[in-house]
Amino acid sequence: MLGWLFARRGSHMVLSDVDIRRYIEEGKIRISPELPPEQFGSCSVDFRLGNEFSIFEHSRFPYIDVREKSAIQDIMRTVRVKDGEPFILQPREFALAITEETLELDDDVLGRLEGRSSLGRIGIIVHGTAGLFDPGWRGRATLELSNLGIMPVALYAGMRICSFTFEQLSSAVSVPYYKKAGNKYAGQAHPVASRLTAEIADKKDS
Repeated sequence: MLGWLFARRGSHMVLSDVDIRRYIEEGKIRISPELPPEQFGSCSVDFRLGNEFSIFEHSRFPYIDVREKSAIQDIMRTVRVKDGEPFILQPREFALAITEETLELDDDVLGRLEGRSSLGRIGIIVHGTAGLFDPGWRGRATLELSNLGIMPVALYAGMRICSFTFEQLSSAVSVPYYKKAGNKYAGQAHPVASRLTAEIADKKDS
């Protein structure tokens, strides 16, 4: 029956909490530090917010030029908050953040980062488009935080900020993410800004 369902759905199957725990035990999904029981959902695991953020210095730079060779990271400022101190995300503000946990995926498992409804209901979005984590991903997840509400929101390092679901592929990929020559974000340990400028520069020079 399971094989029929797997075939009907195509190339992937969402893992339940039972299978997530089994994959962790088998080393197909590796998360550090080890997750406490309260961070497991029925088909997901919660990740916590780290203490490092990157924000645009919009008062110093008039706009972002995606064709400019200087890195977008150069127009961002790093903010580190101490334990117990808040990071205040203002209305309409955008900031990059990082998860406290590190994630490593086997070559036949993909992850999807999801926002938490409890945060969404106060206007906080934790990712825009970067929800898919390819098989072979290794590193901490950069979060794309936005405040869509009309009130500032205080966020704290260590709070549960997002959740991950996982899917089993029909087979291992030929080139896992960490082995791709053009991968831009493998092994990240800090909030990494968009590397779109380098991508456009490479196409222009080729």
